[in-house]
Amino acid sequence: MHIVHIASELAPLAKVGGLGDVIHSLSKEFVRLGAKVEIIIPRYDCIDFSKVKNLHVEKKELVISEGKHKINNTIWKGTFDGLDILFIDPHHPKDYFNQGTIYGSSDDAAKFIYFSKAALEYLLQTKKNPDILHVHDWISALIPVLIKEMYAPLGLKIKGTVLTIHNMEHQGKCTPFHLTQAGLKGDSFLKPEKMQDPLLPELINLLKGGIEYADIITTVSPNYEQEIKTPQGGFSLDKLLLEHQNKLHGILNGIDIETWNPEKDPYLVANFSSKNIEKKQDNKKQLRTHFQLKEGNFPIVASVTRLARQKGPHLIKHAILRTLEKGGQFVLLASGSKDEMKEFIELKDALKENKNVGICLDNDEMLAHLIYAGADMFIIPSIFEPCGLTQMLSLRYGTIPIARRTGGLADTVFDIDTSEKPQHERNGFTFDFPDAEGVNWALDRAINFFNNHPKKWQNLIHLGMKQDFSWVSSAKQYLNLYKEL
Repeated sequence: MHIVHIASELAPLAKVGGLGDVIHSLSKEFVRLGAKVEIIIPRYDCIDFSKVKNLHVEKKELVISEGKHKINNTIWKGTFDGLDILFIDPHHPKDYFNQGTIYGSSDDAAKFIYFSKAALEYLLQTKKNPDILHVHDWISALIPVLIKEMYAPLGLKIKGTVLTIHNMEHQGKCTPFHLTQAGLKGDSFLKPEKMQDPLLPELINLLKGGIEYADIITTVSPNYEQEIKTPQGGFSLDKLLLEHQNKLHGILNGIDIETWNPEKDPYLVANFSSKNIEKKQDNKKQLRTHFQLKEGNFPIVASVTRLARQKGPHLIKHAILRTLEKGGQFVLLASGSKDEMKEFIELKDALKENKNVGICLDNDEMLAHLIYAGADMFIIPSIFEPCGLTQMLSLRYGTIPIARRTGGLADTVFDIDTSEKPQHERNGFTFDFPDAEGVNWALDRAINFFNNHPKKWQNLIHLGMKQDFSWVSSAKQYLNLYKEL
């Protein structure tokens, strides 16, 4: 089976959030299961190409139209981690992918529509005709529309299209003119039954187009599949998803268990497994050294996150202060925009003399690994969380999650006191309401449990580390859907 992913991210080459991790690790699992996989992403100027092997020009000239203009593109090809990657490099007067960033430009809609068309034009001209075209989020959601309205009549043969929704909040809203620039009759799609946005009827909704036109829709956890069919979780597309629920499937994400493996992780001062968890203490000591925290028998609560509204940054701030009140220590590794960072820069300055808190406002892969390995608890107070990977990573490293029951968090973290799961599946502490009281209820119980039940805490670590969060099961579910097409 020949599978082509068309997406905006591929970790670690081009990564903002979990989308890039998913495409990387899911594709690796497909290859392991015998599929042929290619990944098409833009050739961003912020990619570190030293990690890409055998990078070469695959197609020097690929001319596509944008409105009245003909624009040439160079297609590069290389391999990373055993995966074949194609990079689309437009020679565009607006420097679409030479802006030092992946998202956040005023022309995001225009550049990703252009990218989507260029990817299909490449497949058409090279006559690749893959079995499955798998697109991700609003960025490439126009592709199923372009196939049925434009490229299938031109001779592109695709057996099926799959759209994965990683986050319903971002939908790609633009004007009909953007579709016209791509070669469609933009105004004809400004209809409720096509791509008209339910809230802003003068705008096109690209994600809506993908939902209408894709053969299969998946999302990244079973619980999130249910949430997006509600007004609260659907961000105005819930009724549409209910109409198409026969082709909607919730498949839980996995993690790359080779990259995230405490037994072999090169970033740790001591490797460990569920059989020798005492070595975890060496990493805890190193974590304290890194942040210059005082030594003692205190629990370390951690967070590795983006400071986006979705992640509940105000609740993370509250958790820091609550942990200090309860006699614990807190380490935070966070990234975000200048506006998102401002409050935490001020918090870091206010707590700079406190030897029980460490705050790093940066992207630091090495430090992230050490935090997962060295912390005792990991807090995830998300307002919503389609799947979440950090709770899986923390469990794999023997760090107990404290999570709000939403999206994929509810599918993976089960409270030791309140869950209806069997005792051996209960692996953390949860709360229902995204407010200070909810955080306090779960966080206080976790710290008290750590302090008062050391043997039971060790058993909890053992249980978490033995859970299987690999892609094996989920990748097979995807392949079964592909085969149906």
